[in-house]
Parts: sequence; structure tokens; C-alpha cells
Amino acid sequence: MRLYLVDGTPTGIITAEIMNWTGHVVVTPRSRLAEALLRSEASRTGVYFLVGDDPDQSSKSRVYIGEGDSVIDRLKSHSKDPSKDFWTRACLVTSKDLNLTKAHVRYLESRFVEITKLADRANVANGNEPARKSLPESDIADMEFFIAQVQVVLPVVGFDFLRPKVNALKPRQPEKVVLSENSGLQLILTSGKYGYEAKAIELDGEVTVIAGSRGTTESFTTNIYSSLRQQLIQDGRLVQSNDPNYVEFVEDVTFASPSAAAAVVRNRNTNGRTSWRIATSGQTLKEWQDRQLNILESRDDMERAEKGPLGS
Repeated sequence: MRLYLVDGTPTGIITAEIMNWTGHVVVTPRSRLAEALLRSEASRTGVYFLVGDDPDQSSKSRVYIGEGDSVIDRLKSHSKDPSKDFWTRACLVTSKDLNLTKAHVRYLESRFVEITKLADRANVANGNEPARKSLPESDIADMEFFIAQVQVVLPVVGFDFLRPKVNALKPRQPEKVVLSENSGLQLILTSGKYGYEAKAIELDGEVTVIAGSRGTTESFTTNIYSSLRQQLIQDGRLVQSNDPNYVEFVEDVTFASPSAAAAVVRNRNTNGRTSWRIATSGQTLKEWQDRQLNILESRDDMERAEKGPLGS
């Protein structure tokens, strides 16, 4: 993947592309939109994403997904639309070989809306879900490959709304070290004193607490994540259970760190690495992570021993 900082800053206009992929991505802050629209890519047929915080649900972002024969015309219109004041960054996806047609981008728009809703990392601002455009079988295969490449690029430039939900992935075997495996690690957090139990999946540093997990209603003095917990309650994602001693997750909720997830469950400051345990082995997450490093160090020692002294 090749990233180019157009003005030399990581917060300005960025272009992104993948070798041997015809797609081209331009990301711009809203304050630099006029400059970004002067680029040739903005006059091409493509899809675009308008992304910002959701003013109605601060625990999630909001994204508007659109398409156009000339992206520049659509973005000019959206920029003046008061109903779309939420967005702070725009992402334009076009094709370097100019082979994307109106039918192609209508298909892409529909699929991106569908994928974003399934991923449930952001709320979709589109009023109506666009109907999927019928395409020949070969074109559908091309567009699905195009979508897969966009899903690779967008997290790199700071957008995660197309990333699939963790619980849809095959869990990793906790004792198997495959650092490149795209799967989750099953975790559990329990309290003998308060009686709650929460289950989660860890993947790439994020922890997704699974629907049905419970946390305590006990109040503690210090919880730096109390505002996040309260927001989840206001959003209806964390609710009072039938037992007044517990709150319950009614849907999967993804947290940026193990400690954030544990603090919401326990309602107090918590070290997530020592609180979450591997569901099958009982190790703390910290113990499991440390063990993986020890395994790698042992492997390196064995390789050095097999090679023998330098010059042998």
C-alpha cells in the first residue's frame, strides 16, 4: 500500500492506493474540501464517504455513503446541506483506469451501506437504503474485489466502519500462536463477590463484549470510563437486567481497549489485561500475551543454537 501526504502532514489531504489495484482513495478534512475538489479524481465517477461523530449517539460515528458520475458535484451539494453538518472528513474512492461506470458505483454504494450496517461500528446517515444495481456476473466479481481492497485501505487512513463485527469471525485457539491470523481471542470476566459474568472477543487490541454479558450496578468512587458507560445506557445498548444487581449488554459493543471494556463491566477503574481471562485456559490476558513473547524468544534461541557460533 502506498500513502502520500499531499501537503506533508498526516492530518491534511492523503491519497492511498494498492499496487496492482485500479482504485484510488483521497481523504480530506472538511476544512480542506475545496482544495481536494481541485484534484482530477474529484471529477471522476466514484463513491464517497462523509464521516464524523454522531451528534445523537456519541459512542458511535456517523457516515453518509454516496455515489456520483462526478464526485465533485455531489460533495459541493452535501457541503451546503444543513442536515449533513455532522461530517468532518470526506473520503473519495475512484478508479485510476476510469473504468468505473454509473452502474458500478451504484452497486458499490449499496454494498457499502449494507456492509456498514452489518459491521455496526457507525450509524448510516442515508435516509433510504440504495437498491443494488443489477450487474453481469463478471462485473459483480470485479466489484466485490474492489470492495475488499477498500476495506483494506480505509482502516489505514483512519476509518473503521467497514470492518466486520468480531463475533462473526472464527475464534482463535488461545494456545496457538499465529500472529497473522485474522481471528479473535475468547475472553471472560467474572466476579465471585458480585456474581456477574461478561464474555468478549479480543482482536487487534479491541475488545468486543458479547450481547448477554452482565456487569455490576455497584457504584464506585473512580471510573474514568463512567461517561462511556452512561452513554451506552442512554443509547439502550447497556440496560438494567431483571436482577437489580446487574446491567446487561443487549448487543455486542466494541471497546478500544481491554481496560475500557472491563471498567464498563465493573463500573470502576480496572486493568483490563489482568481482569480479562482466556476462556479456555483461565490465564489472564497479560499472562497469555507474555507467554506468546516467551515462546517467540525461545524459538529465536533455538534458531541461534542451530546456526552455531558465527563463522562455523
